[in-house]
Amino acid sequence: MPEMTYRDALNLALKEELRHDPSVVVWGEDVALYEGSFKVTRGLLAEFGEERVKDTPISENTIVGVAVGAAMGGLRPVAELMTVNFALLAMDQIINHMAKISFMFGGQTFLPMVVRMPGGGGSQLAAQHSQSLESYFMHCPGLKVAYPAFPADAKGLLKTAIRDNNPVIFLEHELLYNSKGEVPADPEFLVPFGQANIVREGSDVTIVAYARMTILALQAADELAKEGVSCEVIDLRTLSPLDTTTLIASAQKTGRAVVVEECWRTAGLGGDIAHRIHEACFDTLLAPVKRVAGLDVPMPYSREIEKICIPQAANIIAAVKEALHGH
Repeated sequence: MPEMTYRDALNLALKEELRHDPSVVVWGEDVALYEGSFKVTRGLLAEFGEERVKDTPISENTIVGVAVGAAMGGLRPVAELMTVNFALLAMDQIINHMAKISFMFGGQTFLPMVVRMPGGGGSQLAAQHSQSLESYFMHCPGLKVAYPAFPADAKGLLKTAIRDNNPVIFLEHELLYNSKGEVPADPEFLVPFGQANIVREGSDVTIVAYARMTILALQAADELAKEGVSCEVIDLRTLSPLDTTTLIASAQKTGRAVVVEECWRTAGLGGDIAHRIHEACFDTLLAPVKRVAGLDVPMPYSREIEKICIPQAANIIAAVKEALHGH
């Protein structure tokens, strides 16, 4: 398999789906002439033309609203927002229309559309541009939420999202765009929603993570292995639908679990996952499920303070050791 970056894997997925289905269109701020803020849409305008790849005004609510109407009319829009932080300006369209229209029409219409958004912290972009808002979207019925950690999954999940007849929130971590990995060249390579991936098998403790936190979880597992601790690492891949079956089976096997998320701890998805594990594995757990999450503060600009606010591999290692000691 060819090796490519997370960015190029997403770009390949878009090209393949534009070739596969003439109803697929790509819209967003600077996606055409500038080829995307993070260059994910590089080459799309040149190959597919301005009828299918369009720059839009800086108006997130309008971008999503037009995509909703176009999807109802028979197109499959892929709308790009420059950052997930700007999705806050489009929440009326996302929550009140994109998520609900199929239900409000009694299933007589589908909404095959994707909203792609970079997110996450770690780039010194401060409080308004470093947020992890995945819990906001997970909380709303009617939305599917994908958040890949690896280039292969980035390609396979995005293609699945575009072919899905339901609206999908597709999140991409800004610090992963340059990460590399092998990506299947098969244009029919799809990664199904709702299937987590066990990216490292182990026997002492389960670490549940997603997106960039999966990379850090693997780093932590490598360090812990040097001390004789065997960690099983699960990459969720999609947050909604959530593959509860896989993570519960793993927690039952190891008897311990640590849930890692970059978003704020209060009301974060880690709390929901920890509850599901406790509920299903109460009789087999050897220790309470531990959580590692972002601090409940607006993201600071200072690089050193920003690092403190975002989970690091050291935080995961500490949580695993607490779980091993039954704390």
